Order: sequence, then C-alpha cells, then structure tokens
Amino acid sequence: MHYPDFFDKVPSITLQDPLSDFLGAFEEGKIEIKYLECVKLAGHSCPTVAGAYLMALQGLKALYGDTLPQRGFIKVSMRNNETDGVTGVICNVISFIVGAGGAGGFKGLNGIYARNNLLAYNEKIPSEVQLCRTDTGECVNLNYDASMIPADPMMQPLMGKALQGQATDEEKKQFGVLWQARVEKILLSEELWESMVTITKG
Repeated sequence: MHYPDFFDKVPSITLQDPLSDFLGAFEEGKIEIKYLECVKLAGHSCPTVAGAYLMALQGLKALYGDTLPQRGFIKVSMRNNETDGVTGVICNVISFIVGAGGAGGFKGLNGIYARNNLLAYNEKIPSEVQLCRTDTGECVNLNYDASMIPADPMMQPLMGKALQGQATDEEKKQFGVLWQARVEKILLSEELWESMVTITKG
C-alpha cells in the first residue's frame, strides 16, 4: 500500500481505552491512532479530514492536559446538522478517535463501557465542535480554519479538467500531488495549529 510520506510524519494521538483494556485488545488499554487510519476511515485525505484530526489532537490536549484521554468517555457535539456540508465527515473522524458512538453504538457490558449516545448534531453550542468529558463535565469548544494555507492556483483548473474527463494522466497525477501538498502543510505546520484550531473552554 503506497501513500504520501507525510502521513507518517503527523503526530499520532495516544489514548487510554478502558474497554480495550478490559477485553484484552490492547495492553493497559493504550491505543495509538494515526492520521493514516483516519484517511482509511474517510476514504480520502483532504483539508477537512486534516482539520478534524487537528481538532481532536488539540482538543484532547486542552481537555486532559498531561494525562491520557479516556477513549469512550468523551461526548462529541456538533453545531450543524449531520448532512450540512462536511459536518458528517468531521464528526466521523473525531468520533472514531475518541470512541464516541451514536444511538447505534456499543451499549456496554452490564451498564459499563457504553459508547452509544455520545455524539449529537444540531446542538446549541458556541463552536463548530464541542468535546466534553463524561467524568468531569469539562468541555472544550473547537473551530477550524485553514484559509491561511491557500491552495496552489493550478489546483482548481486541474480539478475542473479531471472532473470533466478532459485531464491527461499526468494532469490527474499533478492534481493529486498539489492537493496533498496543501494537506501536508496543514498537518505539519505546527506553528500555525493554534491559528487554525481555536479552542475555548466551557
């Protein structure tokens, strides 16, 4: 399986998963999630998937500090409807990382380790995404904007040609390279993360 090298350079997210520990899936329940796994989940790598990953990465740091985030004990709230724009894509990535399920999620074992009803849409929150700890009730509000990292000007015309079936194989390849180049800048420009992902508590 071949993919852009920068996928492996993106910092991973480590969590403690009590359910995995209980069922013996991961030693001590420690689980590491990488950007590549989120790309597999979404089926593609784009600024939206990258933003969702960064919101989870930065949001969990703000929510847990130096302690490991507790996977399966975090509620994900979205301000918009699931079908609005890229809301569903963002929620899918973040909920995968934090182990939050909807109404059809895992219902637990004897009332313990349940992961259902941990995500919701159309919530009255002051941000695009909100993550809340179920143990303490502490929340962080997250917004994402990567407009300070613009796309290459050649990308739009190449995309148009490709979607209309008029691009050569070389042009299709060039488009993919330019597309991923922007995603790479988003994910590896750590000095810009605080500008791209704004975080407020409460």
